[in-house]
Amino acid sequence: MESGNVEGLKHQILRTDVAGMPLEWIDFRDAVRLYALGLVAYSCGSVLYRIHGGINAITHQQSAIDLNTIIATYGNSRVMEKMRKDYTPPLNNHTLFQRDGYICLYCGQHLHRRFLSRDHIRPVSQNGPDHWNNVVTACIRCNNHKSGRTPEAAGMELLAIPFTPTHAEYIYLQGRHILADQMEFLRAHFPRSSPLHERLNQI
Repeated sequence: MESGNVEGLKHQILRTDVAGMPLEWIDFRDAVRLYALGLVAYSCGSVLYRIHGGINAITHQQSAIDLNTIIATYGNSRVMEKMRKDYTPPLNNHTLFQRDGYICLYCGQHLHRRFLSRDHIRPVSQNGPDHWNNVVTACIRCNNHKSGRTPEAAGMELLAIPFTPTHAEYIYLQGRHILADQMEFLRAHFPRSSPLHERLNQI
């Protein structure tokens, strides 16, 4: 991919620390900046883009950087804090819907995000927390039917048990158009008991 076609540079690059722990998704501009600052320790995965720079006044050669799908960087990543058992990633609708596969966990419909909502299993009106283990993806119709009741009181049954993602799972849930080598890399960091394994096996 040539740098002149900026519209084509949409794939994200997975950034890790030197130990290979996933940190975040970055775009090609951030990756080039990390290379320029000398912060890239190594790269792996396939070459995603070749970015061309300026022409050297002495050699008359144009500089180029190959950007791989995964790059490891130096620096204090604070990743160990996110590896603690009590670490809870921030909750938002995008990652919640991703966790549940864009499926209403009451009626089982697979829907576009504009038809989905966040439902509190134990309602907020009953002091239910806004926490991963107490929220599920629900279609607007089911959420309105359930209203301020528990599933039991509303005569509704959950199709899956909600869970709090680990840091690596959360990085996966944040991703867009994840490539095969990035997926394999992230999946190696999921817990063996992760519900995401079963879903990924079906892809």
